Amino acid sequence: MQMNSFGYAHLLSLGREYPEPEHEFRSPFERDRDRVVHSTAFRRLAKKTQVYPSPSNDHHRTRLTHTIEVAQISRVVARNLGLEEDLTEAIALAHDLGHPPFGHAGEEELDLCMADCGGFEHNSHALRIVTRLEYRYPAFMGLNLTWEVREAFAHHSKKLDSEILHYRSKGAPFLEAQVADAVDSLAYDAHDVEDAITAGLVTLEEFLEVPLIRELVTEIQNLGPMTNARAQVPTLIRNLINKQAGDLIVQTRRNLESNRIASLADVRSMGALLVTNSHELLTKIKQLEIFLKSRVYHHHRVQRMAIRGRRVVRQLFEEFCKFPKLLPGRYQLRVENCGLKRTVCDYIAGMTDQFAIREYRKLFSPEEPV
Repeated sequence: MQMNSFGYAHLLSLGREYPEPEHEFRSPFERDRDRVVHSTAFRRLAKKTQVYPSPSNDHHRTRLTHTIEVAQISRVVARNLGLEEDLTEAIALAHDLGHPPFGHAGEEELDLCMADCGGFEHNSHALRIVTRLEYRYPAFMGLNLTWEVREAFAHHSKKLDSEILHYRSKGAPFLEAQVADAVDSLAYDAHDVEDAITAGLVTLEEFLEVPLIRELVTEIQNLGPMTNARAQVPTLIRNLINKQAGDLIVQTRRNLESNRIASLADVRSMGALLVTNSHELLTKIKQLEIFLKSRVYHHHRVQRMAIRGRRVVRQLFEEFCKFPKLLPGRYQLRVENCGLKRTVCDYIAGMTDQFAIREYRKLFSPEEPV
């Protein structure tokens, strides 16, 4: 499908912070995608919590597997809307780079630790990673991504500091950024259903309380007996994603047509998002999210792991601030320019769950080698 005029062409890119010659074989957005994949922060996602800290088996999603799935679905949606696929994929692959260890619990605790120093929020921290913290190139810090990928972090951020406002200055988020954000939400909900069942937190029968899940299970059952009964849950999740993604494509097309969107400028001037699900499906998705919050995210096993993660983050933060010489040498060198608390925050935010636990043991367990 040819890219529509309201999609982003790489020739329209506002460029990089540090000018670079164009690559012979790859567009700027392809290079962005590849830089994200080869970054240290991306590799760390393999051992960062999605919902379940220190998962009890290898089948639960991590930040990395979730990110890969979001990128795959986002590319399909972008293709069917005639958008710039490489830009959409780059944004999707980068969207979780700023998450600290222990999921949202870790983020909330770091935000409290940094309350008097600007707080902590994973989208703004992701922007910090790709502009200041990665160190893969000799001529500049960061990944020197195009403006568009950097802007996407800002539109997803809940912070409103001067840097975030700077990146929001061009108007409403472009469609590729909206696609990645919408797909992140639908994938998150669907994958949490599967992980909750496989973790034994909620049974499939209990999920039938949710109208959307009940409808999909009925549709699967109407297809006839399943030769492989173990495929029931994966089939449900596949159909749940397909229903949401298909509805997202159809409704977005309607939104573009009804709002007479004919150019990128039209998208920028909109006061509301254009990439949305239908009102009917959004109502059902909201019911699912309410169920997930009450029965999964507030489940005592999840809460116990979250509290344990928060304790690790808090005590690491306090100990490093009290004794900065405990920080690795390259972080000690940054304290003067970045400030002690922000440097400690950067160090902890970059940790995987397992590394944070190891650091905790090294600092507080007398038997653990340092």
